[in-house]
Amino acid sequence: MSAARDSGAQRADDTEVVPVPVAAQQGRRRLVRVDDGDARVIDLAPPAEPDMPLLRRQREELRTRIAAGRPEAVRRQHANGKLTARERLGLLLDDDSFVELEPYRRHRSDGPGLAANRPHTDGVVAGAGTIDGRQVFVYAQDFTVFGGSLGEAHAAKIHKVLDLAIANGAPVIGLNDSGGARIQEGVLALDGYGGIFRRQVEASGVIPQISVILGPCAGGAAYSPALADFTFMVRDTARMYLTGPDVVEAVSGRRVTHEELGGADVHGSRSGVATVVHDDEETCLADVRYLVSLLPSNYLEPPPATAGTGAKNDHRPRLAGIVPVEHNRPYDMRDVFAEVVDDGEFFELHEGWARNVLCALARIDGRVTGLVGNQPAVFAGVLDGPASQKAARFVRFCDAFGIPLVSFVDVPGFLPGVEQEQGGIIRQGAQLLHAYCEATVPRIQVIVRKAYGGAYIVMDSRSIGTDLSLAWPTNQIAVLGAEGAVNVLHRRELAAAADPAALRARLVADYTREYLDPHYAAERGLVDDIIDPADTRAAVARGLAMLRDKRKPGPARKHGNQPI
Repeated sequence: MSAARDSGAQRADDTEVVPVPVAAQQGRRRLVRVDDGDARVIDLAPPAEPDMPLLRRQREELRTRIAAGRPEAVRRQHANGKLTARERLGLLLDDDSFVELEPYRRHRSDGPGLAANRPHTDGVVAGAGTIDGRQVFVYAQDFTVFGGSLGEAHAAKIHKVLDLAIANGAPVIGLNDSGGARIQEGVLALDGYGGIFRRQVEASGVIPQISVILGPCAGGAAYSPALADFTFMVRDTARMYLTGPDVVEAVSGRRVTHEELGGADVHGSRSGVATVVHDDEETCLADVRYLVSLLPSNYLEPPPATAGTGAKNDHRPRLAGIVPVEHNRPYDMRDVFAEVVDDGEFFELHEGWARNVLCALARIDGRVTGLVGNQPAVFAGVLDGPASQKAARFVRFCDAFGIPLVSFVDVPGFLPGVEQEQGGIIRQGAQLLHAYCEATVPRIQVIVRKAYGGAYIVMDSRSIGTDLSLAWPTNQIAVLGAEGAVNVLHRRELAAAADPAALRARLVADYTREYLDPHYAAERGLVDDIIDPADTRAAVARGLAMLRDKRKPGPARKHGNQPI
């Protein structure tokens, strides 16, 4: 060999081999050409290993960049009146409790505009944390990354959160702010949504599910909030619909704004999709925290209880003055709720939708209870289709998670009319009937004033399984009110009477005395006790204590067929 070869340098086929000091030829491997065109591998020294401080510093710098996001995108988010995903999680969860999962996750798509743009997190921040010390799993879509659009990697992170929530028996909360499916990822995005929906259905009745809409939630993404137990929306920034304004205009010719089509007030008052509506993100997320404090972690655990409040001996004289004795005079059933529950505090659901029935969660003597009540201040408390659906879904939720039910009844019947009948009031009323009949949790009925016709039966009457039926001295339970009954029963007599008004007054008085006497149902065993209104809180608290250990297994079957 030549001296050049001995020293480690040579030129073959116009390729120069750089000399390597002999001292460095330890622990490395390097390809060296020889004159005949063959090659051989020789050992060379390894490069200097990075030290641990450098690796740790590089890790921290990367994580800081990931958490900070792109400054210009964050500024746009704030300019639109919205918080970032991480800011939202900071408000929702206890301080320093968030454990993030897969912050380094990136998509692997080579679709248009994606191959060279692979940001970390892929547009969703996912993990777990605590609310008042209790474990929850969360994900927050990040609109600053791909507009929060969902692709394969994005969906996989949500799938993981849902799987972990089910496996650990903990509530799951999704903060939605997304432009929908990532078009460039095609069917993989659609498959991702399908995986979310399937897991939500598996989690239904197993763990509480809460969706919070803080931006757009369009197309197939809207089904996720619809499958959740509770949906929160923020005015002006949240919007939810299956097809946007442009599609609506193209199909129907009608121009409509995003807010008119799927804004918070639309879903809070007309569609019933939104459970709670707020003016800003801060109060919205604070309310989510409060709701979680009223919910069990899963269907096998009881709701979190607080210390007893002495409700079993609590006399509330104001109750006797809230409800007018005259059956046609309105009042606000919320005032009754406030006197019965601890500290006058209850969490009302669907406040703006189907306002003729009230649904709320509260504590009575420290224990979480579901309240259902007819609302005489709206349509006289009559039941219609939306009210029946609203109450039915609430009853089913309470039954699924072991929350006792107390129903306050003051109902004149179902709303009559062609529109109601053609709109399916029979089917909708049957949903409420089905919900109460299959409920196995402790159930107490309080008949405050009137309870007429089929609506009396549907509002958790003794005949469909209520455990304890209490009534005020103002109660009237009958097929019809006195005026309606007299008009039906004595139509011919009234038509032939010389003085129909006087005859009607006498017949109404006779019917009221005979059939609407407050003791009529109690004498026949359909009411357990007629109580002083002032003792309602104490009587309900005692009843709930009596029923606390109720066990009633359901029939052996796969599931019932609810008339949905």
